[in-house]
Amino acid sequence: MFFKNLQVYRFTRPLEQDEKALERNLEEFKFKPCGSQDVSKLGWIFPMGKIGAMYTHTANKQILICLKKEEKMVPAGVIKDQLNERVEAIEAEQGRALKKKEKDSLKEEIMMQLLPRAFSRTSQTYAWIDPESDMLYVDASSARKAEELISLLRKTLGSLPVVPIQLKNQADVVMTDWLVEGNIPTNFKLEDEAELCSALEGGGIIRCKQQDLLSDEIKNHLSSDKFVTKLALNWADSISFIIGEEFMLKRIKFSDVLQEQNEDIEKDDFAARFDADFALMTGEIKLLVPAVIEAFGGQQTL
Repeated sequence: MFFKNLQVYRFTRPLEQDEKALERNLEEFKFKPCGSQDVSKLGWIFPMGKIGAMYTHTANKQILICLKKEEKMVPAGVIKDQLNERVEAIEAEQGRALKKKEKDSLKEEIMMQLLPRAFSRTSQTYAWIDPESDMLYVDASSARKAEELISLLRKTLGSLPVVPIQLKNQADVVMTDWLVEGNIPTNFKLEDEAELCSALEGGGIIRCKQQDLLSDEIKNHLSSDKFVTKLALNWADSISFIIGEEFMLKRIKFSDVLQEQNEDIEKDDFAARFDADFALMTGEIKLLVPAVIEAFGGQQTL
């Protein structure tokens, strides 16, 4: 139970629902599989999977929830081919060109006919609520995926007063300064990956891997017209990650030393290991996130 990505939100006012109320509301919006004519379905599932019995999992006052999504996969090429065939047949029969509205209606009809035979793809997105710090953390690799969870949680609770973390200082300017001046914040270390983007419209993008980011080569790019838009960092020799222009952490990796802290728990005892890993992860991230925010000069206040 270790998040791989992190999008961070803060509550503008404390979460008003206690754990019992939260559990009831999540159950009301529990996941139900797609019906024959459904394109997709969203809903809450047990964070602990098949052995779970609740829609919330709590450890050290930290609350874990999990969203499940099912999508019907209808290949765009199949729809396009069938649409072209029908359009050609109708136009030949009626001796006229079909209007866009008619084609759109045909496309929707074809989609509905194909849905019952379509394959399904499922995915899960975890989120963690920290009532003590009034924070919400979502394990999502994109803002769209995180917003999908936020939207359903808002519907589930009736309201969800959260906003994304906004940094005081512009992240690309700060990260560029780190590489130019070599003034990496305390407890942080540069790793060997970055993305540099031109400040000029239509300029280029340079992606570096296995690269000394303090080398003259990188500084030459930065002294031209480039800014750092993504940067690989390590914090306290415990967690490595990629941070982007927005306050979004990706490809999070917890050190082996950190994860081995729970190795004494039998792997067959899934519940105990899950609980211990969740407690360990939340404890570390509750230290990491404030450190990252401070490294960028703090967060904007409303």
